[in-house]
Amino acid sequence: MGVIAGEERHPGTLPVQHMGAGDHAFLCYDGEAPGWDVLTAFVWAGLARGEKVIVFGPPRLSEAELRTRLHDAPGPLVAAGFASAQLEMSSMRELIRPAPRFTADRQWQRITEEIGAARAEGYSGLRTYIDMGWVADLGADLDLMVDRERRAGHLFADGFYSEICAYERDRFPAPVLEAMCRAHPRNLLPALGRLRCPYGEGVLRVIGDADTATYDCFRRAVDGALRGLPPGRPAMVDLRRTGYLGPECAAELVGALTGPPPLRSVRVRCSPGHALLLRRLGADPAVLDTTG
Repeated sequence: MGVIAGEERHPGTLPVQHMGAGDHAFLCYDGEAPGWDVLTAFVWAGLARGEKVIVFGPPRLSEAELRTRLHDAPGPLVAAGFASAQLEMSSMRELIRPAPRFTADRQWQRITEEIGAARAEGYSGLRTYIDMGWVADLGADLDLMVDRERRAGHLFADGFYSEICAYERDRFPAPVLEAMCRAHPRNLLPALGRLRCPYGEGVLRVIGDADTATYDCFRRAVDGALRGLPPGRPAMVDLRRTGYLGPECAAELVGALTGPPPLRSVRVRCSPGHALLLRRLGADPAVLDTTG
């Protein structure tokens, strides 16, 4: 999959599993490999957390096709969500009705109404997945959409509402995708099982799943950041946006930390679960920071 420039340097890049309450996220996917796993994980997490979930799918797909895709998710959660109306399918045309054309104010008004309804029904939150194929379907102005994304912060202020805006790469010019990526506080990895390891200013950030499939990427990142680092030079490995940390990758990191020479000035910021795995593999507990 190609990567637009803004995705690589976006400070809010994370896997969908790490999306939190109140997040407003950009997702760019290829038509040949649509992000069904990202959509399914987003829906499943919302249902498990007791949130209302509304999916505004690609206009070219019918509701029946979307339901079939989501029903492929393991377990009974999705089926129960449909049955109870906790999970609903919709479209942008339906959302803004009776208005014939999209305006940011009309969409914000309707989203605000949906937020109020979700609160009244006792849900813990509202999350929406909005496939931006509707922009061409409704003939909306792209500059208007960039402005909408930049000014939508009020919808997310109290943490009740979260949203993914999903863009199919081939349906939008690259400069528009770049602008949309920058306009969103969060940028999602395009699929589960992906890994990105940006390094700069002494910090290696491990974003996504560090497992057998992504081991080579992880090893190269650790080698580039830590192997040959002079003893005493401070550095950090940030695992706070790491999803799955497999034992092979964890052992690679521990091997770099323990040397020779041991890199006692390197700190690893991570979850308690990742810290437990690293300690069991021989990491010095003093280098592990689980404070958040």
